[in-house]
Amino acid sequence: MGSADGPKADETDGDTRKARDTAVSERRFRFLVAGYAVSSYGTFLNMVALNLFVYETTGRALAMGLFMAVRLASGFVAGLVVGGLLARFSAKSIMLWANVGQGAVMLVLILAPDGMLTGALMAVSVVIGACGTLFMVALRSSIPEMVGEDRRAWANSLSITGRSLAMVAGFASAGVVVSLVGYTAAFLVDMATFVACAVTVALLPIAGGKGAGGSAPKDSKDSKGFGKDDPAAKSGRRWRPVAFLALAAAPGMGLMVALRGVDAFGSSSHNAALPIYSTSLDASNPAVFVSAFWCVWALGNIGAQQVIQRYAQRTGRSVGALGFGYGTVVMSAAFIAAFAGFPLAVTAVIALIAGAADGLTEVAYTSHLQTLPATLRGHAFGLSATFENLGFGVGMILVAAALDRFSPLAVVGWSHGAAIVVAVVFLLRVAGVRRAERTGLRKEEAVEGRPDRGDRDGAEVSRG
Repeated sequence: MGSADGPKADETDGDTRKARDTAVSERRFRFLVAGYAVSSYGTFLNMVALNLFVYETTGRALAMGLFMAVRLASGFVAGLVVGGLLARFSAKSIMLWANVGQGAVMLVLILAPDGMLTGALMAVSVVIGACGTLFMVALRSSIPEMVGEDRRAWANSLSITGRSLAMVAGFASAGVVVSLVGYTAAFLVDMATFVACAVTVALLPIAGGKGAGGSAPKDSKDSKGFGKDDPAAKSGRRWRPVAFLALAAAPGMGLMVALRGVDAFGSSSHNAALPIYSTSLDASNPAVFVSAFWCVWALGNIGAQQVIQRYAQRTGRSVGALGFGYGTVVMSAAFIAAFAGFPLAVTAVIALIAGAADGLTEVAYTSHLQTLPATLRGHAFGLSATFENLGFGVGMILVAAALDRFSPLAVVGWSHGAAIVVAVVFLLRVAGVRRAERTGLRKEEAVEGRPDRGDRDGAEVSRG
């Protein structure tokens, strides 16, 4: 009787320990997201304050463009090397020093004499661009180790919610902070946000990095059609081949990252076109429409995250690759419609849809890349960041030139239209892979059931 009760008690204890460990890891991740949201607020605050400061210091719009170009180029380079860094260092150390670096360079800018302001601004653009990418890739690639494979959709959604709230707060308060307390105080606030995030990272035990164990995650329902074997992990540790092998490790993964880059190209168009479109609506106060648009967009994004979190909690599944493809189509179509001249109430609904679709694609994309083996995940996220920076940077150059000759609707339509075309190709690719899998499975089941083959139970069927 006692021996019969033993396994049940052990099983209960094991479940209790697992539930307790899950609760602890989720609580720690919430603290990490809080620190990340604080630093994201600083990022969006300085995105506005620094651009204004650059223009006021130099008196040239070209300097603002150069500042942004250097920032994007630094993120581009960081995306190429971060996979190798994660293979050598822990995710915690990368996230910690990324925040320390950003805080330190803001201090340099605050203390820089007038004669060295230009050099200090260039240093800020390099460090902010590179460290932002390093932190983001280290965080996203390490989430499965932090919270577990089955909770990665929840964790991705939570982190995106924190960043969206920070974006609204940063953009909304930037003008007020600069006008009320000046640039120096704004930069001090910015530096304090990075310090706060660094302290949060330092105090928490954070898993990930250093190859992250090298074990492939288990198959999940949302990743059907995308295998997760790890042949690339055996091919060597140099970052260049591993980065591209990471995308070849699963059918359609390379196309998915390419779509992300094209989507970033589309994003550059609506970011550049919004101020121009807003000016045509109200030349006396163009900032009102831009601010309102992004606030409504953020509400849609946050609302989508709440739905995704509840869906993941109830079903244990993420939205998957198809969610990414469909979300990209809806998001791009919504951004095109936002410039079509609809009444403001209709445009607000469109912005809400765009934000919700953007939130869906972000979670689906991040969760799907996280199904890669740990040894490849950092490289894939790094290469993805490179594609995104490249797409956005090239887009800003081409879009700025196009907006001098064409209407915002035409430019946004072409740019996001390209994303829709690639998204449709991606969806057809995913559907084809899954259809081929189902066909192969049915054939295999039919062979196993044939009595003339002597394998009615399937035990003797050759899998070779």
